[in-house]
Amino acid sequence: MGLQFKDLVVKKEISIANLHGKILAVDGMNLLYQFLTTIRGPDGSALTDKNGKVTSHLIGLFYRTTSLLESGLKLAFVFDGKAPEIKQKTWEKRTQIKTEAALKLKEAEEAGKVEDMRKFASRTAILTKEMRLEAQRLIAAFGCPVIQAPSEGEAQTAYMVKQGKAYASVSQDYDNLIFGCPCLVRNLSLEGKRKKAGKFAYEKVNPELILLDEVLAHLNLELEQLIVLAILVGTDYNPGGIKGIGPKNGLKLLKEYGKDFQAIFEKVEWDKHYPELSWKEIFDTIKNIPVTDEYKLEWKPLNEKEILELLVREHDFSEERVKARLEKLKELSKGAAQKGLGSFF
Repeated sequence: MGLQFKDLVVKKEISIANLHGKILAVDGMNLLYQFLTTIRGPDGSALTDKNGKVTSHLIGLFYRTTSLLESGLKLAFVFDGKAPEIKQKTWEKRTQIKTEAALKLKEAEEAGKVEDMRKFASRTAILTKEMRLEAQRLIAAFGCPVIQAPSEGEAQTAYMVKQGKAYASVSQDYDNLIFGCPCLVRNLSLEGKRKKAGKFAYEKVNPELILLDEVLAHLNLELEQLIVLAILVGTDYNPGGIKGIGPKNGLKLLKEYGKDFQAIFEKVEWDKHYPELSWKEIFDTIKNIPVTDEYKLEWKPLNEKEILELLVREHDFSEERVKARLEKLKELSKGAAQKGLGSFF
């Protein structure tokens, strides 16, 4: 969803070392989209193998995962299942945005405007089923759990944290909070920098830890009120929210009306903006999103043969570079095994 909560949440910078040995539930789809939109050539085009197949997602996943595993993090990757029916409007809007971006990209290419090419190319990124399956294959070869959510992946990661099965959810979006995620980690990267989408430039970042209890206390809200605030601002189920209502105005309404949600939505004339969609339907969808206990958190030995087959044989990765990363990982794994079972994988 990408909730616009950046200026509202309480967060603190942490280091990767703070997460050593902890189980982290990673929003897999969110991570892959990050790689698809940021790992691109100077003209904004996605990186590909000799057959023209996109490899940006695999490049990002391989180097990010090896780095984090080297630091002793225990990663479990969660992927979306069946989306709620009311999400159809979001898909339609995203398709329209990508179509418009593709047209502008073509214009930029014809005019030779490289900066515009970079900007619009990332907006055309599409994560195909084949890409998702390749990513899951790579994750499994690393020995990390691949978990299939029954619905929204971020809701499943939130549930795992609530159940104490994982320390935190990992995502760039704040959506996990409205699903009741107690602990969220953003900017999980060892490089200390993040590539700007649509630009050939980087910005300095550090991992951030966000605790739901601290956010609610800071805003003086309850979780249900936070959900209402999200609906006012805009979620995946009502993109754009109510025109003219940003996070701060939405917060003012909640301070004024408390938990009288019906009064709030009458005040903002919800029915005029969404005549065919009840705010209660969105609220109930978020509150009652399906999650599952049908998964196993098991970390298995590294499957070097499978990684080399996928990356080197099928997608033209440098065998020397891939083996070098894996050798370091195997050495660390041996050292961890000598210290005690479960300290690494």
